[in-house]
Amino acid sequence: MSILNVMWSGGAPFASIHKVHQQILSQVGATASAKTWLLQGSASGSGVNVGEAREWKLSSARLKGRHFWRLMRPWMQASFKRALKQSGAHLLLLDGLGVARTLLPLLKTLPNIRAVVIVHGSTRVRAADRALFHQLSTSQLTLVAVSNTLAASLGRDLQMPVMTLRSAFDPVAFHSAVLPREEARARLGLPLDDTPVLGAVGRLVEDKGFACLIEAFASALKQRPDLRLVIVGEGSSREALQARIDHLGLRASVSLPGHLNDAARLYRAFDWVAIPSLDEGLGLIMQEAVMAGVPVIASELPVFREQLADTGWYAPVEDVSAWSDVIVRAYSVSAKEIAAGQYQELAPDQAWLNFSQTARALLS
Repeated sequence: MSILNVMWSGGAPFASIHKVHQQILSQVGATASAKTWLLQGSASGSGVNVGEAREWKLSSARLKGRHFWRLMRPWMQASFKRALKQSGAHLLLLDGLGVARTLLPLLKTLPNIRAVVIVHGSTRVRAADRALFHQLSTSQLTLVAVSNTLAASLGRDLQMPVMTLRSAFDPVAFHSAVLPREEARARLGLPLDDTPVLGAVGRLVEDKGFACLIEAFASALKQRPDLRLVIVGEGSSREALQARIDHLGLRASVSLPGHLNDAARLYRAFDWVAIPSLDEGLGLIMQEAVMAGVPVIASELPVFREQLADTGWYAPVEDVSAWSDVIVRAYSVSAKEIAAGQYQELAPDQAWLNFSQTARALLS
């Protein structure tokens, strides 16, 4: 069987989505093969090996049919159709609703190709989306979300069944790659002593809530002036976040080292990991941190409770005072004990088994 993995874009901002798709494709049997299309961006820079890839180099405006490109959409669709036929693909693994809107209309005339759409985060569902998804039979189309929370929401919006494939990592492979504390701290230029460090990882965009985290950290410093904060990632909010760090006089205590391809190996540099997201489809950072043995403080979101239940430490979304309080409180308890409880609740071995079985069923 030939599988075509179609991604919206390549590059660092989309690294976590590529991780999920590559984990799914790792379950492909020996008789199957997989290739990748990138509608935008390039394969380099994401820190994930996507194998053989075709880079279409299309703009968002062209893919979405905006302005002049609306007139050119039939030619773009014809190019995709020719390429699909030439690929010999039996199954399409599609990255989210944007890719689905682009390629699913073609499948009405390509009945021998089956599609699995993986939705990674909440998105606005249009009436046209419902019409599109209902045009294809369940034998040709499967819609999948990366958490139960997201699957339930998407199912209500689309008025159709949505399967859950909760993303997971191979615990053995993950643990073998994580660096020890001193090596991870050295990689980040942090003190190798017992200086307490709060870490965060993610794209520097508004939805990740890092502005709130920086404000809360500034307040927490009044009670714990020895704390350090490291936010690993890159994105459009970098300048605004750095400006706020400078305005609050935090340059000595807060660092933004940028995107690091090996970020998943560095969690043990931190005593706690903060995930202040405004919204998430799943939140791979939570899984990676807990698997590395580092406890997590997260926004009070259903998708986070789905994974850590009552072992999680939570603060309301964008509540600076609450986040400041929970940061201070975190450094007054045994992080090791909290981490052990969160690891047990996440149950990585069982999660990986469930993920592998479901992924194999999807790709069979």
